[in-house]
Amino acid sequence: MMAQPAIALGLPLRLLAEADGVSAAQVIPDHLVGDYRDLDTLRRVVGGCAVVTFDHEHVPTDHLHALEADGVAVRPGPEALVHAQDKAVMRERLTALGAPCPRWAVVASEAEVADFGFPCVLKTTRGGYDGKGVWLVRSVAECAEPLRVAAEAGVRLLAEEYVEFRRELSALVARAPSGQAAAYPVVATLQVDGICREVVAPAPDLDPALAAEAQQLALRVAGELGVTGILAVELFETADGRVLVNELAMRPHNTGHWTQDGAVTSQFENHLRAVMDLPLGSPTPRETWTVMVNILGGQHDTGRLYDGFPHALARDPGLRVHLYGKSLRPGRKVGHVNAYGDDLEDCLERARHAAAWFAGELGDHSE
Repeated sequence: MMAQPAIALGLPLRLLAEADGVSAAQVIPDHLVGDYRDLDTLRRVVGGCAVVTFDHEHVPTDHLHALEADGVAVRPGPEALVHAQDKAVMRERLTALGAPCPRWAVVASEAEVADFGFPCVLKTTRGGYDGKGVWLVRSVAECAEPLRVAAEAGVRLLAEEYVEFRRELSALVARAPSGQAAAYPVVATLQVDGICREVVAPAPDLDPALAAEAQQLALRVAGELGVTGILAVELFETADGRVLVNELAMRPHNTGHWTQDGAVTSQFENHLRAVMDLPLGSPTPRETWTVMVNILGGQHDTGRLYDGFPHALARDPGLRVHLYGKSLRPGRKVGHVNAYGDDLEDCLERARHAAAWFAGELGDHSE
């Protein structure tokens, strides 16, 4: 999705792909297939590049330091990115900054989890995403698997209080090396089984003061951590009107996919502008409401995802559909739809209907 604005900006891209035929390799001809955990491979792919950036946070921190030592501009840099790579490092730094966070502790045994208190959320400090590496535990017996997984992966385990929240929010900002920054409207997200299903921009019925607080928090975190590019600050909105930081992501983020069609400048374009230290584009919404719904692989995939186009686009010519060229697998994000307009309920119905059709949950695709 960064390839589209790169074409308009005249920026050639080179890709390190994990396998032949993956999504980005389908649209970026200049790519190398290799393992991002191998430093020699990284050095080959970045040779001659002006800037290196990421679509995930998992490149080893030491490798990024090595690339910087080679004179490569790494954006965001390893000193910033480690806060998105390691949840314990993130919690330590955010706490030092006075950012609002759930109560937390690093734990290494059932006894330490019990001392922390049940119920709580256990998270591997590195490697988890989309609900992986995250467990809600209510007893000592339920701690065995998280402790085993963390030990086998060689990572620490983080315990966080179980927050009774009203909903989840996301504050998305872009920041350039020059210090210029732009903040998108705070959005509401719907998470199911640890996977983002829907995003509504802007978050409905969000107190303007709390929205401003969330944006200012994201901008402050981006500045204090030295982020270059997009930063997504995932938040809990509590019942008593506070926001708590849940996670950080330093890359174009699923909660910002609505910006492709709903903002003057998409998160993908602003990420590229930021890492190249170009003036940032406007984050202003184009419409009153934009709803993004993810298309997930279903339990009974036919393998004919594109069969959804005739129905969805004929029914709703204003709908925007983005498919990723991924193979279908139950629960996998394989695309998303954006619907926008002045009527929130209408946008929700349109986006949900189209996503369900593409996922094979509605209609007979054999016709």
